[in-house]
Amino acid sequence: MNASKENYNFQKIVALTGVLLFVIKLGAWYLTNSVAILTDALESTVNVTSAFIGLYSLYVSAKPKDRSHPYGHGKVEFISAAIEGTLISAAGLLIIYEAVKNLGNPQPIGQLDYGILLITVTAVINYLVGAIAVKKGRKNNSLALVASGKHLQSDTYSTIGIIVGLILLYLTKMAWLDSAVALIFAFLIVFTGYRIVRDSLRGIMDEADEELLEKMVALLDANRGVNWIDLHNLKIIKYGSTLHLDCHLTIPWYLNVHEAHLEIDRLNTLVSDNFGESIELSVHTDGCLDYSCEICQKQECSARQAAFLNKVAWTVKNISSNKKHNALSVSE
Repeated sequence: MNASKENYNFQKIVALTGVLLFVIKLGAWYLTNSVAILTDALESTVNVTSAFIGLYSLYVSAKPKDRSHPYGHGKVEFISAAIEGTLISAAGLLIIYEAVKNLGNPQPIGQLDYGILLITVTAVINYLVGAIAVKKGRKNNSLALVASGKHLQSDTYSTIGIIVGLILLYLTKMAWLDSAVALIFAFLIVFTGYRIVRDSLRGIMDEADEELLEKMVALLDANRGVNWIDLHNLKIIKYGSTLHLDCHLTIPWYLNVHEAHLEIDRLNTLVSDNFGESIELSVHTDGCLDYSCEICQKQECSARQAAFLNKVAWTVKNISSNKKHNALSVSE
């Protein structure tokens, strides 16, 4: 099963889980009449809505490339995540409004013991499904699935706070605690939504993923092929679960087309084995020049014009530059 299909199938589980937990929270609110539980249920309406938005986006993202979308449909995941983040923040603001309104006029609370039990069950389920979603999303480079998972986890954190507040309310009978707890965790929900929107905008604008670049460069530097004299002008763009990698690879000038292609295949295999199969490489090969000898570690080379001097350590800074390296690059 490919990554896109796996993401889509798991998002179905996220959507169905959201519906189930929403029903349970409504039942807990009916039993208790707690504004804190009501606000938790209100956030679940966003969970359900955003889960189905994420499901649709992953369905679109999994579509094959076509003439109108030569790079695929993966960008829709960023739009989906932006909508979801906005909905999360809106839910947080609504919770703040309800909590402030109820703070000055606390309502009588019903069967808190049953309400606490039901809400605890939803928290456990939310966290487990959310953690799996984030793990799968990061593995398959799916921002939509990561956003769904983080949403469920943020719901868990707010639910835990609400549970603590309800226990205190149950023990102390201080009705204002109900609204106070809801208010505190509403701000956490708003912040989570903001972070998801920020990450989605980065993807839409093709902002460089520094963490991904660091991992990629470290992998390439530690596993250099003997014919990989230099690597530069490296760029990575995310389209849903697919990574597009562009770079210039300097190889010995005397390699024929078939031999040069084998080096690209080795590079492709290395990246795919470590970052998943959804990788598209666009590699421009450069033949080495005389000054390349000083940084070339290939020992048996009949065309060598100068002795090896220094190894250029590949870093995000110098590997992303469109400048070919030489012996002086070591000190840069």
